[in-house]
Amino acid sequence: MRSLACIALAALLGASSAAAQVLRKPVPDHVVVLTFDDAVASHATHVAPVLKKYGFGATFFVTEFVDPPFADTSLYMTWAQIRALNQAGFEIGNHTAHHTHVDRETPAQLVDDLRYIERTGIDLGIPKPLSFAYPAYATHPSAIATLADAGYVFARIGGGRPYDPARDHPLLIPSYSTAGDSTGAILRAFGEARDGKIVVLTVHGVPDTAHPWVNTPPAQFDGWMRWLHDHHYTVLALRDLAQFVDARRAAAELTPRF
Repeated sequence: MRSLACIALAALLGASSAAAQVLRKPVPDHVVVLTFDDAVASHATHVAPVLKKYGFGATFFVTEFVDPPFADTSLYMTWAQIRALNQAGFEIGNHTAHHTHVDRETPAQLVDDLRYIERTGIDLGIPKPLSFAYPAYATHPSAIATLADAGYVFARIGGGRPYDPARDHPLLIPSYSTAGDSTGAILRAFGEARDGKIVVLTVHGVPDTAHPWVNTPPAQFDGWMRWLHDHHYTVLALRDLAQFVDARRAAAELTPRF
């Protein structure tokens, strides 16, 4: 029994040591990351003003949809609006050129997709993205290596659970999705931002007329942001996790969990 206890203690100490190695500093309670997908028009017209009101950070993952077409400015932001988000201090992340699922691409095709968004943004003065979001949350082992080689530090998936920096690979960061009447679920999710864990939200349009099945009603979104402010949460962009996580070391030491 003593031997088993020693083994268990060694395993616990080993896990604690690994966590200490990938964390730059302890994660406080009440940290939330906001991410917004698909370059929806309401990100510029509704979301950004609400975030600025409260001084919140956020990441906007941009892509150029084929259907409905990205050229429809009633549905999607223009690149000028995306540039304005960057100038306002928000992070612009990569969501592939045309929202292609990475499990349907070769590594070379994914590289081309990444570079399209990178080059388009750089031509407008937007820094090369450090963060990536998997379209439709589809992942593939080869994509991890491709993203790392391309210089990406963080990448977001789905999963409906909090991000544990001591266990979750930084290129497979879980998130909670919002859509429709999800206030109860989202407020419960905010409560999971404790004990070293971080809550990441995936939000689409507020509203989303391009893809109504992932629509978040503006009044509901506004209520969540007010709640976070009133309860003194720290609200960040995905790139801001670098203050807590040594992502390069975490990528080398943590096993991807698909």
